[in-house]
Amino acid sequence: MSDLADRLRTAREHAGLSQGQVARLLDMHRPTVTEIEAGRRKVSSEEISEFARIYEVSVAWLLGADQGEEDIDDRVKLAARDLTKLKKEDLDKVLRLLSTIRGPKSPKR
Repeated sequence: MSDLADRLRTAREHAGLSQGQVARLLDMHRPTVTEIEAGRRKVSSEEISEFARIYEVSVAWLLGADQGEEDIDDRVKLAARDLTKLKKEDLDKVLRLLSTIRGPKSPKR
């Protein structure tokens, strides 16, 4: 599977959309979205732009062109969407886990 196909599937899932919903939004058949996400169908530049708009990510991220700050921003947006779906107690657990992963704050000089 191609990076583009993987990123399209990931972005769709994080957007909370089904393949059928995306197909309706883009005036496609659902099997077309399935083929795109499986990497078996080419995607036009116009289609990539529309996917990016629907999923609220950059075209550069979908294409894997970003390796810097913008790529991180899009990944954070995708993660934030998932966090908004959590119950308050589960969100608190995730935040505590993130705090633990970051480790102790270093003293200011």
